Amino acid sequence: MKVLNHISTLYRVPPGGDQGFVDAISDAALAWDGEQIVYAGPQAGLPPALASAERLDAGGRCVIPGLIDCHTHLCFGGWRGDEFAARLAGASYQDIQAAGGGINSTVARTRAASAAELAAKAGLVLADMARLGVTTVEAKSGYGLDQASEIKQLEVYRRLNDSQPLDIVPTFLGAHLVPVEYRDRRTDYLDLLCQSLIPEVAARDLARFCDVFIEDNAFTLAEGRQILETAKAHGLGLKIHADQLSAGGGAGLAAELGAVSAEHLEYASAADIQAMAEAGTVAVSLPLASMYLREPFLPARQWIEAGARVAVATDFNPGSAPSYHLHLAMTLACIHQQMTPAEVLKAATSHAARAVALHESHGSLLPGYRADFAIIDAPDINHWLYHFRPNACIATIKAGRAVFDGGL
Repeated sequence: MKVLNHISTLYRVPPGGDQGFVDAISDAALAWDGEQIVYAGPQAGLPPALASAERLDAGGRCVIPGLIDCHTHLCFGGWRGDEFAARLAGASYQDIQAAGGGINSTVARTRAASAAELAAKAGLVLADMARLGVTTVEAKSGYGLDQASEIKQLEVYRRLNDSQPLDIVPTFLGAHLVPVEYRDRRTDYLDLLCQSLIPEVAARDLARFCDVFIEDNAFTLAEGRQILETAKAHGLGLKIHADQLSAGGGAGLAAELGAVSAEHLEYASAADIQAMAEAGTVAVSLPLASMYLREPFLPARQWIEAGARVAVATDFNPGSAPSYHLHLAMTLACIHQQMTPAEVLKAATSHAARAVALHESHGSLLPGYRADFAIIDAPDINHWLYHFRPNACIATIKAGRAVFDGGL
């Protein structure tokens, strides 16, 4: 049993309440036994039974739940720095893709890479994420786009989940793009997804969710419905890349099908925003992608006022969001999405946990929850997200054990 004392502000961030309710406790303590929290509250209220527990000192810093990056494309071959330069010169995301770049170029590199090479590269990223206070990561496939390579990516996630401390939540995104070899026979690729890949992924328990990119140059609304209904029939949860570059109705489909989340959403219609709010589907905001693509940011105030839950994630990928710095995404959400620091903290913890169906065990600092938390070198989250630094996290605890200790 361990007790962390001298916490300036403890953010319990319960799963209920509105977007900005983070249940902040001043002069607080946090106690855990093995992997579970047993006390989270005022220092003065520590139960006598904890008197003999090992004591640690937070040094007057604040403590937050372990951050949850609920939308990443963690496993991929190569990088695409040349496209960054092209976009700065005026090329659009669609222009680059049409010229043979974009997702297709990463597909070629991912297919060519071995599972060991992909795992080693992703493992380095996860170690860096842990240093930022991230304790759970959703990770999508979608850079294989054939039977063997999609399975290879998901098997890499299984290996990483077993070999390093962060929780990996795998998502099958075979419907990321129609690959080049199927460009003139889309129906054959849909058959591959629905008749072969989704059944294998589900039967081998390689993913918890199925995602589809509904957008011009990707998949139509009708195709997305077919893929997601097939996934649902096989017991997979649903996610949708929706309305990122145009209003394609993906957010409304997410609400209709009971998806756990829809993601991007910069161009979602007012009717679809309301539908998602009523359905309880989490809106996952990806401000790093908006910044890199110089596209509009998700209008968070509209979503929150409609009653929707908004999460914030990085969208880490080699093209449109080549950064896994969740702190930066959170600060951008404050500045460009007009979210308060409290709203953003909930977005990257409890609501992010809900976006991967883990909100009953992750994303909050309450008795019975997983002992996943981070110590931030700031008196409170207002100061942390305002005073952006390379890394203000000084320690990360995952399932009760330190996975990063920079000065605890």
